Amino acid sequence: MGGCGWRWREEHLVLLPDRAIWREASRDLLVADLHLGKAEVFQAFGIPLPSDEDRGTLSRLAQVCSSCKPERVIILGDLIHGRQGLTPRLLHDLATLPEQLGAQILLVGGNHDRDLRLPVLPRNPSFRLGSLWLSHEPERGPDSAILLNLCGHIHPATTLRQGADRLRLPCFAYDELEQRMLIPAFGELTGGHDCGHRYRKWLVAEGAIVPWLTPEPQQGKRRHAR
Repeated sequence: MGGCGWRWREEHLVLLPDRAIWREASRDLLVADLHLGKAEVFQAFGIPLPSDEDRGTLSRLAQVCSSCKPERVIILGDLIHGRQGLTPRLLHDLATLPEQLGAQILLVGGNHDRDLRLPVLPRNPSFRLGSLWLSHEPERGPDSAILLNLCGHIHPATTLRQGADRLRLPCFAYDELEQRMLIPAFGELTGGHDCGHRYRKWLVAEGAIVPWLTPEPQQGKRRHAR
């Protein structure tokens, strides 16, 4: 399936170029921030956007599942962007999602889908999986000293700079101080939050995972008085 293996204590995770994490020990696929129905939410407020972005997001998810064959897909929040996006077509897609993916679906509630009631996909609170604390927003688990917080919400990204050129790429971002791994947003129609120097990063670029160390900002050169 490709990707980059990463070990945290006894946990072995694979960071996938599809912006997902694979946990072989339990055969779980972890994704975050699909934001389905976002185009329709924007349309409801008069902003014209194409309505086919969900097709791309769900198609990519199905392709990853076809490759990994997970027993469970764990969605770390913001499956839906907003109430206005719950069209009949999307409701049908959600009802048939376990069948489409060939896996059980477990949804951890996020801030965007917090007030939505989806009988076919009930929301679950944050929970422990092995040495992982799975949540939508960054948070400390009950045993934060021994658990790695795996979460979404931030939409981590990194901006590469070369002269006047700028390129922003989604990334996985690990905060050693907080013992936290941020997962990039899986959805097609999502933005990104630029991560600073405090994170160790793995860029998602052209179907590959690229370990990345952001160069320290250069301080302005001082002019010596003459």
